[in-house]
Formats: sequence, structure tokens, C-alpha cells
Amino acid sequence: MNRQLLETYSDYLMSSFSSGSCRTTVTGLSILVEGEISHDKVTRFLSTEDFGSSELGKLTKRKVREIESAEGVIIIDDTIEEKPSTDENELVNWHYDHSKGRSVKGINIITALYLSQGYRVPIVYDIVRKTKTIIDPKTNTEKRVSEKTKNEQYRGE
Repeated sequence: MNRQLLETYSDYLMSSFSSGSCRTTVTGLSILVEGEISHDKVTRFLSTEDFGSSELGKLTKRKVREIESAEGVIIIDDTIEEKPSTDENELVNWHYDHSKGRSVKGINIITALYLSQGYRVPIVYDIVRKTKTIIDPKTNTEKRVSEKTKNEQYRGE
């Protein structure tokens, strides 16, 4: 794994912000570093590695051990990356967004952070997959649901 490229790209993602139709992109990173890192180099890197939850844990374990304390807590939260124009499937689906008070179409990501000594370190993440299809009794329409609720998923049920 090209650890330096991973660190550069993740630093770029964490320090970037977007508003409206502007998005943080690999092309944006290439422009920021004046072509020193090409769009294609990052794209190839991202497509040849597995960046799953277990890989995240391996990358952050050392830092968690450094800051571990009796006062440390794990914070679990979810976010929705909206995908309004993407066809529905088990990953891209309708999820209730509490901040908007309505359902939005997108990818629902659950994250766990370890908080200790002023540090917040991501330790695990899961993507909500709606793999079952049911008939909603209220609307009599077909809808997708998860096998487990988010709460059940993180309690290990």
C-alpha cells in the first residue's frame, strides 16, 4: 500500500469542504498539488486496494492505543451521502434524515469514533444495506429494508 498517497488523499478529504454543486474530487487534489499527483495515479490506487472497515481499524489501532484511557468513549453516529440521481439498489436507497425531517435517497454510513484526550479517531464503519423487499402496510407499496436495524447491528444481535 502506498501509505504516503493514502495519507495525502485522506488529509485532502478531511480538510476539504464543499458547498452546493462543488464536490471534493481527485481532480481537485491534483490541481491543489499543481499536478504533482495525477488524477489517474489516485484513481488507480483507490481501485487496487480494499479500503474496508477492517483496514480502517488496522490504520488507526496504534493511535487508539496511544490515547486509550479510562475516560475514553466510543461515539456511534450515521450520515447519509445523498445520491438523488442514482438508481435505487441495496446500497443507494431511501433513509430517514433526522436533520432534514424527511427521507433522502443516498448511502447511509454508520461510523464509530473513539474519543479520548481530545482526539477523535475513526475505528470502524458500516454501510447500511437494504437487502430485503417488503410491502409497506401503510402505503401498500414495495420498499427495501435492512435485515437488522442499525441499533441491532452495533449491539451485535
